[in-house]
Amino acid sequence: MATQVLNHVQKLAPVDKTFCDLPPVVAEALEREALTTSYPTGAVLFAEGQSPRGVFIVRRGHVKLSVCGSDGRTLILRIAGVGCPLGVAAVVSGRQYEATAETQEPSEISFLRQADLLRLMRLHGEIALWVTQHISADYAATCREIRDLILSDSASEKLARLLMGWLDQNTKSRNPTQVKLALTHEEIGQMIGSSRETVSRLFAGFKKQRIIQQTGSTLVIPNRVALESLISA
Repeated sequence: MATQVLNHVQKLAPVDKTFCDLPPVVAEALEREALTTSYPTGAVLFAEGQSPRGVFIVRRGHVKLSVCGSDGRTLILRIAGVGCPLGVAAVVSGRQYEATAETQEPSEISFLRQADLLRLMRLHGEIALWVTQHISADYAATCREIRDLILSDSASEKLARLLMGWLDQNTKSRNPTQVKLALTHEEIGQMIGSSRETVSRLFAGFKKQRIIQQTGSTLVIPNRVALESLISA
């Protein structure tokens, strides 16, 4: 599937925004090899089943990773933010991309060719470790998502788990009980395996029970205990 590109960025984002967990020399080696490009909302970086061309690293914005079933239904695996490398497992293994990556908003993405990444991994043990850590983190996140999706007894529990996960990611922010709702009800349904209508009904029920409050795109969870009570052990 073709990807629409807006323009090439002449100057890359500061090193410490993406490669802050790597030694400066190693981070600079990645920077020298990467090409950063601006993409509009809805641009497809790579598609499920395509042969790997390289790794895409989010510098600004968010990217949706999803898979499509034989029945045409879409399941969103996760939303990747700044610093996340995408397509790493496919590039290292030489197998096809496991999912489709699509920008959720105007984004800046760095691209590192497969051959360049593999060469840098051979030259720098820190890059090999960085890649391994991200593959391990992706595996752990996938196992957690599968557990939440399959073992949850109801759609309300799946939604509660999703909202709790967003809260847990937001604990260091100034307002840990608030999250920005960047997804539509249809996309949330694709994350928990439910329909848009079911998600809308659940949100209405949560609001009625005062478990959540919403103003525009800001979602507030005033009663974390009540939300947690919807989740089975």
